[in-house]
Amino acid sequence: MSNVSYHISNLLEKMTSTDKDFRFMATNDLMLELQKDSIKLDEDSERKVVTMLLKLLEDKNGEVQNLAVKCLAPLVSKVKEPQVETMVDTLCSNMMSDKEQLRDISSMGLKTVIAELPLTSSGLNLTASVCKKITSQLIGAMGKHEDVSVQLEALDILSDMLGRLSGALVGFHSSLLSSLLPQLTSSRMAVRKRSILALGHLVPCCSPALFSQLTEHLLTELAKGPPTSMTRTYIQCLATISRQGGHRVGEHLEKLIPMVVKFTSVEDDELREYCFQAFEAFIRRCPKEMSPHVATVTKLCLKFMTFDPNYNYDDDEEEQEDSMDIEDGLDEESDDEYSDDDDMSWKVRRSSIKCLDALISTRRDLLLSFYSSVCPALLARFKEREENVRADVFAAFSMLLRQTRVGSSHHGLVVAGSDSEPSKEEEPAVTMLKKQVPVIVKALHRQLKEKSIKSRQGCFCLLTELAHTVPGALEQHIPALIPGIVFSLTDKSTSSTMRIDALTFFHVLLLSHPPQAFQPHMQVLLPPVVACVEDSFYKITSEALLVAQQLVRVMRPQGQTGGFDPKPFVKEVFSVTLKRLKATDIDQEVKERAITCMGHMVCHLGDHLRAELQGVLAIFLERLKNEITRLTAVRTITLISASSLKIDLSSILPEALTVLGSFLRKNQRALKLGTLACLNALVTHHAASIKPAALDPVLSELPALVDESDMHVSQVSVTLMTCMAKACPSSLAKISSSVLPGVFRLVHSPLLQGSVLAAIVDFLQALVLSKTSNLGYSQLLKSLTDPFHSSQADAAVIHRQSYHSVARCVAALSSACPKETPATVAGLMKEVKSPGSPESARVLALLCLGEVGRTGSLGGSKEVQGVILEAISSTNEEVKTAASCALGSMAVGSLNDYLPFLLKEISSQPRRQYLLLHSLKEVISACPASSLSPHVESIWALLFQNCECQEEGTRNLVAECLGKLTFVNASQLLPRLKQQLKAGSPLARSTVVTAIKFTIVDHPAPIDSLLKDCIGDFLKTLQDGDINVRRVALVMFNSAAHNKPSLIRGLLATVLPHLYKETQIRKDLIREVEMGPFKHTVDDGLDVRKAAFECMYTLLDSCLEGLDVLQFLDHVEEGLKDHYDIRMLTFLMLARLASLCPAAVLQRLDRLIEPLKATCTTKVKAGSVKQEFEKQEELRRSAMRAVAALLAVPEVERSPSMADFANQIRTNADMASIYQSIQGGEGEGLGPAESMDMS
Repeated sequence: MSNVSYHISNLLEKMTSTDKDFRFMATNDLMLELQKDSIKLDEDSERKVVTMLLKLLEDKNGEVQNLAVKCLAPLVSKVKEPQVETMVDTLCSNMMSDKEQLRDISSMGLKTVIAELPLTSSGLNLTASVCKKITSQLIGAMGKHEDVSVQLEALDILSDMLGRLSGALVGFHSSLLSSLLPQLTSSRMAVRKRSILALGHLVPCCSPALFSQLTEHLLTELAKGPPTSMTRTYIQCLATISRQGGHRVGEHLEKLIPMVVKFTSVEDDELREYCFQAFEAFIRRCPKEMSPHVATVTKLCLKFMTFDPNYNYDDDEEEQEDSMDIEDGLDEESDDEYSDDDDMSWKVRRSSIKCLDALISTRRDLLLSFYSSVCPALLARFKEREENVRADVFAAFSMLLRQTRVGSSHHGLVVAGSDSEPSKEEEPAVTMLKKQVPVIVKALHRQLKEKSIKSRQGCFCLLTELAHTVPGALEQHIPALIPGIVFSLTDKSTSSTMRIDALTFFHVLLLSHPPQAFQPHMQVLLPPVVACVEDSFYKITSEALLVAQQLVRVMRPQGQTGGFDPKPFVKEVFSVTLKRLKATDIDQEVKERAITCMGHMVCHLGDHLRAELQGVLAIFLERLKNEITRLTAVRTITLISASSLKIDLSSILPEALTVLGSFLRKNQRALKLGTLACLNALVTHHAASIKPAALDPVLSELPALVDESDMHVSQVSVTLMTCMAKACPSSLAKISSSVLPGVFRLVHSPLLQGSVLAAIVDFLQALVLSKTSNLGYSQLLKSLTDPFHSSQADAAVIHRQSYHSVARCVAALSSACPKETPATVAGLMKEVKSPGSPESARVLALLCLGEVGRTGSLGGSKEVQGVILEAISSTNEEVKTAASCALGSMAVGSLNDYLPFLLKEISSQPRRQYLLLHSLKEVISACPASSLSPHVESIWALLFQNCECQEEGTRNLVAECLGKLTFVNASQLLPRLKQQLKAGSPLARSTVVTAIKFTIVDHPAPIDSLLKDCIGDFLKTLQDGDINVRRVALVMFNSAAHNKPSLIRGLLATVLPHLYKETQIRKDLIREVEMGPFKHTVDDGLDVRKAAFECMYTLLDSCLEGLDVLQFLDHVEEGLKDHYDIRMLTFLMLARLASLCPAAVLQRLDRLIEPLKATCTTKVKAGSVKQEFEKQEELRRSAMRAVAALLAVPEVERSPSMADFANQIRTNADMASIYQSIQGGEGEGLGPAESMDMS
């Protein structure tokens, strides 16, 4: 200890030296000491250091003064409260001194101290007391009118303090407000501006009453019609508090808007600018409350965006382009005449355009009306003379394009891909935009040749957006755009960012338009791009290589022969790319892109390279061995090997295969997958030049890759072996001991399904047909079925999924070797019949029979039918289920043999009905419509006899069959379902509504257009008298919102009120049940409420723009106090809302926090059961996730209640640990546990 004190007293002594250098060095050393975390000062040293530093603030030497200020920062956290107060007192009194220098340095000191005051709970007392001291002094200082600079400093410090520590100053808010308001009338502009800033920082955390007081004050003052300069200040103040206080302004808009509108007609440019800034703030912060005023504001914006009284835009647009040169000369002179420094009209234009930008970005719902009103106006302003304003016009137009893109991608997905209807339904906005394309190109065409770089950059950004929004729309206009692109790439005065922008746009243009559009212009386009590849700046080179790669594709697209001859252009692209490819001392990105570009050249134009080709391939081999470029090289070799030019790779193949084999051992997953794809391409296209032994290094690595821990890698590996079995079968001779056991393990894995299973099925078929390995049909069959026969085969060990996988594989083998099928079938039937065989073997045999029958190879064999029926009557549940599955599969294979028999059994065997309906479901799901249509009537009649069954399970099955059957002939069957709604009992209605759920699939289907017309009728069941029908209607609505939002978007206005109604707790559905001595409450409405909240959650993802978020939040708020399951759901919704529409959540924050707080702080009763504890724990974690999501919203801690709760979490060990675990365990905010399972 004493050592530190001694060192510090030494430094203090030097600080009193007369030599300024000594003082400087000593202060510097002190600062370094203070910055060490370990330093501890005793009270005496603290006092001395503080006194000394405050004295040094008055030092004659400026550098010493500056250092002393810097020392204050670390000092604040190292000394105790009394010393901090001493510092603050001295600094405050010095700030009022008459000496200007002392005043400046003290105010810097105060700002430093404020920036360092602790925000943690432990330091809050210190912060609060220091703030009180400073604030009272500053309020005094502001009252001193005699010296303006003191006032300015005081306002500045106050802004800093309110910005950082507003929460600690709550007590002072009203006195601050009353001392700041008079400053708005100060004669000095600077004072007014700084007061506005300070008010802006005060607004977010002050109480609603104070906020109203402030707004009322501004309104009253404005109503008096003050002089223009004062009006400007008040309007500016309005804009600032609206920006900072957000939604609070919403309540006052009714009075504010007319006032601001009135002032736009005053002839004062700056005032108008502030008016539009206020509008912009209102629009961004309270989009909902602004709705009634949007039309007024749009009209004003459109009027003032062309406001340019001192300049006459002759319609020089219309004159021919030829006279451009002369005009340019004139333009410059005429510009000089007007360059009045006092012409402020551009500010009005700029602010009104920014206001339009805000409108476009917040009101997607008005997009169509913007296209008719705003779009032409913006296009007309592309000729704006003021560069900065023009940049804003471009920005606003780009925003319009982005909003169009958001919409079209969202809705277009549903229709895209439905090739059956050639007319893809287009967003109306996109259609309107396409009509404007010629006008846009015409307006930009001239700008692209302007000297102004900012304008050109704006043009390119706008065109890039356009190409993204409507790909292909610029095809006719490419000749008009090319001169502009070439000019920007070749112009000597062009900056590098300009070139990069031009290249980026060119790249997007090449990607989004057909090659034929560019071929005629090749000799103009290529030289500037080639020049850019040779540029010394690596970013330009790398962009240019991307463009060159696309140009190579344009010269000869895959699959196109004849037409355009690329020969004249090959040499120049090749030489510059080769130069970059050979260089090793260049940027990583350039290396990678040079490899890819050269790869494309070899792939598309390899036949033109002749002698050079082998050299290039050798370089690729080198790059393949280099760790930095290996992944790019692997992808490039994949590209070349699949080229239609049949490039000869024999020179590098043997070595490349060895290197590629070694990559399969690496940990990098992307490299593994890339390598497998590359090997696949090589084996498929170049099998002739591969010696069987060359594949050994690859085969030896495969066993480790075929494993259930990474299904995708396994799938690609199995596909590679299938290729080998087809292309070079001899290489697979040794496979039985190495890879095959892994493949069988995978077949028996519970995780196997979908595409991986399909890959294995292909592989087994290829393997049996290649007749290479010593594994014939019978051995493969034995390996597949063995685990099911072992006597101790415990059914629990073998997962149900593996039965189905093995059955698929057995069927595949039997279809590959039709000669073996009869024997196999006989064996399987024997297995099913023999009473001695274990359950697992019988179940497997049944499923295999089903899969073999699915291909139709069993015909209508009566013997098989008997075996299956016998199994359906078995006492063993597993065997029964397997038999119903098998029956369904066989019926798919030979419909006419089995279907009538199946229908007869369903009506005559009520006991087995459920199982037989399962078989029927399989038939309806798997059979093509054409073969089903003769049987539709009989199936339909049968299903409707059973649609009022008491068993819910059977009803759901019937509904699924009905839904899937509707696909066969939707135009006739959908109306029948609709009829049934009016006729049936509640049970029949619920079956029909569930059937509709099964007609909504997540991919485009022909039934969609019919559904869209009638889904409204089915949704009317949301008002059904029967609670169960309402529940199924909600489940159906949820399915529609999840899988095909386009069906219900238009109906939201009518459906939402009924949906929200179902979220309310209904007392009449809650009853008490006596269970012995205990009373137990049962809530019959819980399931319906749960279904309603699930719908709300889904709507957030799929139809957010159709929701009124504030109304939505009202119901979320109710759900936060509901039953356990519903609270879990609403916590998820809240977290989602916090990221999707933070503004609305902030608006409701105070009401949302209470229930969250209640959940986080609840304790379970001491004697509760374990489940109770776990439930409560899960609830608290879920609530805490919602809190974490709220805390991630910027500006959230400005709300006093949230700041208070956040503090409570930090200080309470229990809550803090939950919060920590959520932040740490699941990344920021939403982890994987957050997304709800919507299957």
